[in-house]
Amino acid sequence: MTPVPAPSLPRAVAPVRFAVVGVPENRRVTLFAEAVGAAGLPAPRIVPWTRVLREGPRFQPGETVRVDSPGEDAETDWLLRGVPEPTRVEGTARWYARFSEAARAIGRAASAAGATLLDDPEDLAVLFDKRLTHARLSMAGVAVPPSPTSGAGGPVVGGWTDLRELLRDHRMPRAFVKPAHGSSASGILALETAGPGRVRATTSVARAPDGRMYNSLRVRRYSTEREVAALVDALAPEQLHVERWLPKASSSGRAADLRVVVVAGRATHAVVRTSAFPMTNLHLGGARGDLTAVRAAVEAAGYGWDAALAVCERAAACFPGTLCVGVDLLPAPGWRRFAVGEVNAFGDLLPGLPGLPGRGAEGRDTYAAQVAATRSAVRSVHVSQ
Repeated sequence: MTPVPAPSLPRAVAPVRFAVVGVPENRRVTLFAEAVGAAGLPAPRIVPWTRVLREGPRFQPGETVRVDSPGEDAETDWLLRGVPEPTRVEGTARWYARFSEAARAIGRAASAAGATLLDDPEDLAVLFDKRLTHARLSMAGVAVPPSPTSGAGGPVVGGWTDLRELLRDHRMPRAFVKPAHGSSASGILALETAGPGRVRATTSVARAPDGRMYNSLRVRRYSTEREVAALVDALAPEQLHVERWLPKASSSGRAADLRVVVVAGRATHAVVRTSAFPMTNLHLGGARGDLTAVRAAVEAAGYGWDAALAVCERAAACFPGTLCVGVDLLPAPGWRRFAVGEVNAFGDLLPGLPGLPGRGAEGRDTYAAQVAATRSAVRSVHVSQ
């Protein structure tokens, strides 16, 4: 009798071992570590940003490396920006140069150690330059607000005079003016012009008598050209990106947009953000809206909820080396069109937000979804081998 061969079984897969470059004790790191523990995996090894910036990164063979935000830590902020006060607006251009250099060092160290990196350094370099992100999205056919500063070779805004000419030449009476390397609405001006000498800027920037600029949790308006010109002139050295101010849909009488988290190419989580101000950031007085009502409005408009999420997935696909991004989706009035306003490398801080139905993350928050996606990818690699 011919012996029956034993069935071939997939090789045993060792548990994923995470190393997280982050700020120890920060809520982002803590929430991710909790998700790792809940999945029954070994606790992640935390690599402090301060160590990376002072000594350089080191990883162990077989580790899966996650790069998390260097924010909310005064020492890390000082090492990156060289500005002694964490609430200051200035220093973003220096932050970008040092962060990009550190991200590339992380990439080299991970490669040398045989570790797997979840955040591609070159993706991060684009994600933290709004001009480069805008150009990459536009080239991929993703709808974005029109911008005269898109890409690496756009015009340099040296100050208020340059900006006024740019807005006039491109017929943009309403525009968002953003520090190219900013985040969390830091330094952003929602600018309205209506003829010579008539101008208004809505922003969270508070300007001290000595000219220093600070982030504030209170949104304010500057309504004279002298005040606005001083702000723009002070922000210009940080490098500025300019976009047409697109009108947004409303929810419960407030301007609305969506933050959509995309994990491993799939939109898994979404939150509606509403505000009485042009910036809908939740820390600036924005509030979470009714996602069920918004989904119904999108369907009723004929666009389709899945089609709206697909816009975010196309945006995320522009950064194929990065496991997770947060996409800011801008709905036009009536919910009939959508554009992408921002793509955020660290846009997953939405504690307790449940996964969207039918998107593969039911019962998981944004961190648990990333852990599950990483484990699934590791299994796929081992089985294919």
